[in-house]
Amino acid sequence: MAMQAAFAASMFPQLAQRRGSDRAVVVAPPAPAPARVAMRSGGAAAAAARGVRCRASLIEPDGGRLVELVVPEEGGRREAARREAAALAHRVRLGRVETEWLHVLSEGWASPLRGFMREAEFLQALHFNAIRGGDGAMVNMSVPIVLPLGDAQRRAIEASGARRVALVDAADRPLAVLSDIEIYKHNKEERIARTWGTTAPGLPYVDEAITNAGDWLIGGDLEVIEPIKYNDGLDQYRLSPAQLREEFARRNADAVFAFQLRNPVHNGHALLMTDTRKRLLEMGYKNPVLLLHPLGGFTKADDVPLSWRMKQHEKVLEEGVLNPESTVVAIFPSPMHYAGPTEVQWHAKARINAGANFYIVGRDPAGMGHPTEKRDLYDADHGKKVLSMAPGLEKLNILPFKVAAYDTKQKKMDFFDPSRKDDFLFISGTKMRTLAKNRQSPPDGFMCPGGWKVLVEYYDSLTPSADSSKLREAVAA
Repeated sequence: MAMQAAFAASMFPQLAQRRGSDRAVVVAPPAPAPARVAMRSGGAAAAAARGVRCRASLIEPDGGRLVELVVPEEGGRREAARREAAALAHRVRLGRVETEWLHVLSEGWASPLRGFMREAEFLQALHFNAIRGGDGAMVNMSVPIVLPLGDAQRRAIEASGARRVALVDAADRPLAVLSDIEIYKHNKEERIARTWGTTAPGLPYVDEAITNAGDWLIGGDLEVIEPIKYNDGLDQYRLSPAQLREEFARRNADAVFAFQLRNPVHNGHALLMTDTRKRLLEMGYKNPVLLLHPLGGFTKADDVPLSWRMKQHEKVLEEGVLNPESTVVAIFPSPMHYAGPTEVQWHAKARINAGANFYIVGRDPAGMGHPTEKRDLYDADHGKKVLSMAPGLEKLNILPFKVAAYDTKQKKMDFFDPSRKDDFLFISGTKMRTLAKNRQSPPDGFMCPGGWKVLVEYYDSLTPSADSSKLREAVAA
């Protein structure tokens, strides 16, 4: 292990800056032939019980165990929970984003959180980017996971003295019960300022989920009646942390490295991921597995929709750009804040709960352009710097991107070489979108042909009269 640690420090110097000896990862015994595709299966049912204990060779989730909040099917408990929810006097209707957060909480992505935040947890997340777990230790939690409530409903609940409310969907179907509730003020300006570092108009998540939301927040403990489904043809990719851990254990992974994205995969991304696996093998790991983990919740209107991104990712694996034997593709159900260094901590923390002990971070993670000025909202390097120092993330190894660009001499994506900088072409996301919209081909070797074809087909599907702001992702069914 000492040799492995020394090699890690040489290959990934930023790891040497992280503190603590808890970074050691137990190397698993020789692996059996790995499964090719991670899908929901009956074998994951046993892992769906509350408080799932985790395999010792994978990184421990925050709090030591996954907190899963879906009511078990055994003994008719799920049907009993549904009847109980239907009989409750007060119902809080969830919108799209609130349902996505219910999904996140139900599966343990936010462990050790057991429901929508009460005021103490909200203030800790807002001001410390961490919350105190049941054992007294602080765990990273950089974005508030809260449920807004209108004033009229707040008054009705408080007047009745109710301690439990039903959470329902747009069709008034019960989704969950929230117990031991606490209602407190929703200080929107403070929340926005501390989460985004600005209150400028035009922040996508703020416009979607905060501006017109209730002026109160309601928190409490959750019982979710059944797993959240979207019935959009992609539910097989929505693997819970317990299911992902089961898949990594089945593949006998001794290291899991996660890559989050909300854009199509080009060959520069693939180079970064394959190079990371090569380095982990050189460090002494026997079977590092990539978690390719596109964000599946709310995204802004000009992002490529999830269904098209998943088609593109499938082509990347089909055409061998990434190795299916060492890659698990799954959907991360969280909504997107575009809150830069604050939000990237949430993205990293959630992957710990899924079993990842390495996290790849790039330029300006979770960032966006300033909504009212012609500049980036965040410093491009701050995300990776914050991750290397963030409280509660000490056990996670942060792997900053190398810079990849198109090598015009080699006709492929390669790591940028400053000594021959004129040979490299940087193709921005804006340039990529412009090429696809105009049905122009990128340079050979920029993206796999099948993946590029999917991207062109997506932009072809947007007719000139289409209002892109009305494009919506699937909502829970």
